[in-house]
Amino acid sequence: MKKIAPVIVFLLAGLCSLSAQIRADSLPSRVDLVGHPEVQALRSSREESLEKILKTDGWKAYDSSFATTPEKAIWIKFPLENTTHDSLSTYLFYSGFHMDLYLQNDGEFEHFKNGYLIPLGERSEPKWYFFTALELLPLQRSLCYIRIVNDYKTGRTNMPILYSRPDYLDFMDGVRSEEAPSIAFIYTYIISLCCILVFALAFWFRLRKRVYFYYLGYLFFQILYAFAILQATLATVGNLGMYAPQLSNTAIETAQFTFIGFYIFFILYLLEIKTFDQNLSKALVGLAILCFTYALLNIILIFHQGLYSETRSMASLIVRLIVLPLNVALFIWIIFKVKHPLMKYFVLGQSLFFIGALVSSFIHYNKLHLVPDGMFNFPHAQHIIFQAGLLGEVFCFSIALGEKVFLIQKEKDRASQKLIEQLQQNQIMEEKMRKELDEQVQQKTEELIKLYSEMEKQKEEQIKRSFAERLRDMKMLALRSQMNPHFIFNSLNALKNLVMLSREEDAIQYLDNFSVLLRTILQNSSKNTITVEEELEMLELYLSLEKSRLGEDFSYTIQCDSREALSQFTIPPLLLQPFVENAIWHGLHPSGKPEKKLSVTFDTSQQLQITIEDNGVGRKESGKAKKTHPSAGTRITQERLSLYNHISEAKMHLDILDLENDKGMPEGTRITITYNG
Repeated sequence: MKKIAPVIVFLLAGLCSLSAQIRADSLPSRVDLVGHPEVQALRSSREESLEKILKTDGWKAYDSSFATTPEKAIWIKFPLENTTHDSLSTYLFYSGFHMDLYLQNDGEFEHFKNGYLIPLGERSEPKWYFFTALELLPLQRSLCYIRIVNDYKTGRTNMPILYSRPDYLDFMDGVRSEEAPSIAFIYTYIISLCCILVFALAFWFRLRKRVYFYYLGYLFFQILYAFAILQATLATVGNLGMYAPQLSNTAIETAQFTFIGFYIFFILYLLEIKTFDQNLSKALVGLAILCFTYALLNIILIFHQGLYSETRSMASLIVRLIVLPLNVALFIWIIFKVKHPLMKYFVLGQSLFFIGALVSSFIHYNKLHLVPDGMFNFPHAQHIIFQAGLLGEVFCFSIALGEKVFLIQKEKDRASQKLIEQLQQNQIMEEKMRKELDEQVQQKTEELIKLYSEMEKQKEEQIKRSFAERLRDMKMLALRSQMNPHFIFNSLNALKNLVMLSREEDAIQYLDNFSVLLRTILQNSSKNTITVEEELEMLELYLSLEKSRLGEDFSYTIQCDSREALSQFTIPPLLLQPFVENAIWHGLHPSGKPEKKLSVTFDTSQQLQITIEDNGVGRKESGKAKKTHPSAGTRITQERLSLYNHISEAKMHLDILDLENDKGMPEGTRITITYNG
């Protein structure tokens, strides 16, 4: 954004030379560092640190040839001396983008940051970006290093200048006086728009019409544009935008074209253009989309190429050369095609906008605001003139919206009168239709009675089916309630055996693992189904318990292609454990084999297939052994499996195979559960 042109011209005019030493206690009104015999400069990359610069040679006399670029930084060094017994303040003026200043006091360097694109929270001087106060200690000679970085694509730069405190105060008073009228107008502009925005917001909440929504967008982005202009002034409110200067500068061009886009949609609905000419309506929508697109493109160009890229300047000029003529053409088109009661406000408001936009663009591209003693030589001239045209347009449209409310109310009155007349005609028709309706109601009543009887029969059958399903669910729950005590009894019995064998450590470990397993079982006991992955986790806990109990003779393996795949299948909880328990205690435990093996395989290559295989004595030999209590776990599980298949869409098939060797001797048992979803 353009800065205070008269101020820059004033600051860069009239170079004052010094003697060989820069003494802070005897500064004239200003000291230009460029060309001063005590000031030296050095070019470097933007990333060079002060520590490296202190060790670098090659310093040269500072002259106007030292111009910054986006890739290169300029370092400037010079001595400052305070020969008095009091602390002195001197002020460094720099109106560029980025400046780092390092002042040596008592052997240590103080770091100051300032510049137009330095966020407000990081600046050494939060009130304004172009002055940095330097405090010099009594009888102290200090070295000052300045690092200047520029974001311009050209070699343009601003030269730093030293000011004494009295001249600094005089300068700031002059700037405040010069900017006061412009700031006052911008404040008036913002306050006026905010007041109108409140009324428009009240209308929108009340009526919920699109025309008020687009008017709100039109006003809001004008206010955003005004605040973006204000942040370039000395106004305190404007400083808020400098917490994010890059974003704040982006808002100027972006806000302008965004509120133009909202303005076009507002006109489209205010004048009801679609009812007069479809092609004109489509052209206006296209122009609004063009404005919104350029606003977004402007943000992208700024963050990609910087604030002052040639591409962005060219794009700004091209878009204005397109948008302004299109606005004029559409303005004429609307005048000829649209016959709306509010056209007079549109013509006046649009005319004020055109005048403000054309004059503002003419001033900006011809640099008339930089011409000394010129008509437009006042701070932010191009923006002030554009805002004056906008403010006149806003007032016209505010009056138009008020009259539109009156027209809407008038239309409602006419509609109410027509409605009363229609109601009177409806009363006459109602008498004629009543007899016909009575006959139709009688006929429909008979049909409804018949339909109700059929629905009652269907409802009765549905209740019977639901009751049957609930009976099956209750039976499944009863079987599961038998399963849990059965398993707990067997587990406690195993714990009892460990205690009786004086295997205290194994018993404690067994009890810890059993508590984890028991908690998992209790958590799943209220569920009808769990995932196979959860069943596998309980099975691993159970087998670890049995391993600690049976010792090294017993070994087991669990094979699983993918646990994630197992999470896709559901089964009743504690379905596999009874089969595994039966294999251990009725197949492996009675076996005299030195190695007692159990394997559990989960195959998900096609459908889920679970295989439990042991090398125990087999079912026939196990059936001959005398048991202290009947093995109810397998029987209950088979009943649960049968009930699950009955009430679930997914089916599980159970197959039990006795394994034998070539001589017909038992080699164990294989249980296969196949899941068919």
